[in-house]
Amino acid sequence: MDVTLLGTGAPRGLPRPDCPCAVCAAARDTHARAVTALLVDGALLLDLTPGAALAAARAGRSLVGVRQVLLTHPHDGPAVELPVGLPTAGRVPDGQELTLISGHRVRAVPLDAPGTGYEVTSPDGDRLLYLPPGGAPAGVTSAMGGPAPYDMVVSDVIGRPDGLARLRGSGAVSPTTDVVAVHIDHDVPPGEELERRLAAAGARTVPDGTTLFVGDYRAVPDVPRRTLITGGARSGKSLEAERRLETFPDVLYVATSGIRAGDPDWAARVAAHRERRPAAWRTLESCDLVPLLAEDGPPLLIDCLSLWLTEAMDRVDAWDDEVWERSGREALHRHVAELVAAVRGTLRTVVAVTNEVGSGVVPATVAGRRFRDELGRLNAAFAAECEHLLLVVAGQPLVLRG
Repeated sequence: MDVTLLGTGAPRGLPRPDCPCAVCAAARDTHARAVTALLVDGALLLDLTPGAALAAARAGRSLVGVRQVLLTHPHDGPAVELPVGLPTAGRVPDGQELTLISGHRVRAVPLDAPGTGYEVTSPDGDRLLYLPPGGAPAGVTSAMGGPAPYDMVVSDVIGRPDGLARLRGSGAVSPTTDVVAVHIDHDVPPGEELERRLAAAGARTVPDGTTLFVGDYRAVPDVPRRTLITGGARSGKSLEAERRLETFPDVLYVATSGIRAGDPDWAARVAAHRERRPAAWRTLESCDLVPLLAEDGPPLLIDCLSLWLTEAMDRVDAWDDEVWERSGREALHRHVAELVAAVRGTLRTVVAVTNEVGSGVVPATVAGRRFRDELGRLNAAFAAECEHLLLVVAGQPLVLRG
């Protein structure tokens, strides 16, 4: 089964008409995207968009053989004209199945938002799931015809990462499923940043007019196994860490902070972090990272190493100069070495957050300088064991390695 993406953009396209934002300003040439529509084996058109016939011609395809036109979501704006010779566009009621004269079977998938998703099975048994913008399956779903995962999923990965997480959790998306992001809007800068964000989700996107072959083997983007994200205060590093795992179910969020008694501001910060995490994620407040890294289990999001270091320095009484020189330094370095060895040997997916301190500013106290130096050493040692290393500045992730 071949799928030609006549467009890959959001319902208003990219750039949006008359939008002055920076992303729309950069969405030119190959980064421009027409409204998403799929042509399946030349026989089925999923979503009818302006200029569909011209888009097909540009892709080297024709709409002459289309036997069914199906809509997935309400279309705002002016009415779209039906190209001459095409059947009237319609929708399949949720849960019902339609068999085309071409031999394709189409089943309507109920969504948790307005619209309809479609499972398409080719005469050869290849399976495709297409979801509209802002849509995710209502509840758990599996590939049509049994528990086997879909060969390809085409969906709004950026807008509904939780939908992809739900599909992964149900087994409908496996490590071999080709996940293609469409309905691309101006939420993420085009080019390298979009590709990096999607790769972290095990997904990809393609330019308008690309033809993909469902069921053919292709290298699925590798999800980074160990990632360290660093940056200054309020740089957006924690949000970036959460984005890297938001398409995966059963994430264990390891908070090294806990609640500080009598500190309502800190309690409010912790609560804000909890509220923005996906509901399916579990939270563990702990600094005992070595056993967690040694265990099998879901991905770990560790936030953050600087608070882990604070607790480790408290444990060895590193703030006392005499104790530090006598035994504290050696004990702390032993704890750090154990953590680094655990990171090196872990088989879990790990995303860790840390802080950049100093940046040329010398702390006024001995304790401050000691913490700055030890955090710098910890960051360097931890980063050496990670495949991916990011620096977040003003909310913008800069790839240092990976």
